[in-house]
Amino acid sequence: MTESFVPGLFAIFAAYLLGSVSFALVSSRLFGLADPRSYGSGNPGATNVLRSGNKKAALFTLIGDALKGWLAVFLAQRFGLSDTFLALVALAVFLGHLFPVFLKFKGGKGVATAAGVLLALDPWLGLLTLATWLLVAYVSRYSSLAALIAALLAPIYAASLHGTGALFGIVTLIALALVAKHWVNLQRLMAGQEGKIGGNKNTQHPAKKKKKR
Repeated sequence: MTESFVPGLFAIFAAYLLGSVSFALVSSRLFGLADPRSYGSGNPGATNVLRSGNKKAALFTLIGDALKGWLAVFLAQRFGLSDTFLALVALAVFLGHLFPVFLKFKGGKGVATAAGVLLALDPWLGLLTLATWLLVAYVSRYSSLAALIAALLAPIYAASLHGTGALFGIVTLIALALVAKHWVNLQRLMAGQEGKIGGNKNTQHPAKKKKKR
């Protein structure tokens, strides 16, 4: 019991640290860009990095954030961790992105990392959720709307593929966290104030506007 418990705890801790690595900041430094928290939505994520006008940096961010989610779950599977620890690892890497220890617990929205986690848990589940995001984003040009709809449908996809077991539970928790992280975006969508994909870098997020008043 102890022999399996200790590796599981280590895997959870390592997954959280991996999730805490912000590829938005890494790519911005590699490509000589400003800190993504200083413009646009202020969110350290691929969509906001895209507002810098550097598509390569945005793609690097997207792949990096998705890859860390996939890698954490993949390694947990390879080391034969139990379903319970596997679920906790998936949640830990995702929460690491949302609340990174390296950024004073102020991270990104978690869409790419969640996609990586789902692809590792079940490729079909991940692909269905990713396809939903891509379709809504392509039609609406709103990354936040695409994320909200994909998050709401992901548990339904999980239930359809695997029933309402452990996988459904972890996917539901991730979906709820995504919705919570996008709550302000939802309010801006309803008010017609949400920025579209590839929008102006100089568009300020609400927190900055309030400081100037």
